[in-house]
Amino acid sequence: MKAEGHPEYREVVFHDLSCDFKFITRSTIATREKIEFNGQEYPLVKIEVSAESHPFYTGKHKIVDTAGRVEKFRQKFGSVGSKTAVAAG
Repeated sequence: MKAEGHPEYREVVFHDLSCDFKFITRSTIATREKIEFNGQEYPLVKIEVSAESHPFYTGKHKIVDTAGRVEKFRQKFGSVGSKTAVAAG
């Protein structure tokens, strides 16, 4: 089997930013960041939601600030390149 046929499968640290939870698992995901965890250096992947912070698994309802993203985008870029009319708001 060719060595360059498969991506590197290695241990990676996933960091849940919403609750500052870190865990190690194996993955082929490419990342440029590294972190020292349990005395070793690992590639780092930052994520917004994991089983540690997801309402389904925690049983707690958590409000995530997602409102206003479209409005912020439209204020920043207007209707440039858009094929649809900008809704009056």
